[in-house]
Amino acid sequence: MTAKIAIGSSQQIGSIIRFHRRSAGLSRVLLAEMAGVGKTVVFDIEHGKQSIHFDTLWKVLDALNISIEFVSPLMDQYEAQHEKG
Repeated sequence: MTAKIAIGSSQQIGSIIRFHRRSAGLSRVLLAEMAGVGKTVVFDIEHGKQSIHFDTLWKVLDALNISIEFVSPLMDQYEAQHEKG
């Protein structure tokens, strides 16, 4: 089962990542190794640091099997426009 959560802050993202990491029984070091990032990055993300590069965050999310979904009133129009090529 998947759940959708609206994110309002970098602290919330960090809390979600920490929860998933702990639930998976992973140390910060092991998660960092799995994601191909430094252990300090995992610490920084979990503590809500706002200057994390998106590609770095993406690696950590991918390692934890967390996906991001964009929701807006215009997403149907966006998808229709990009399906046309």
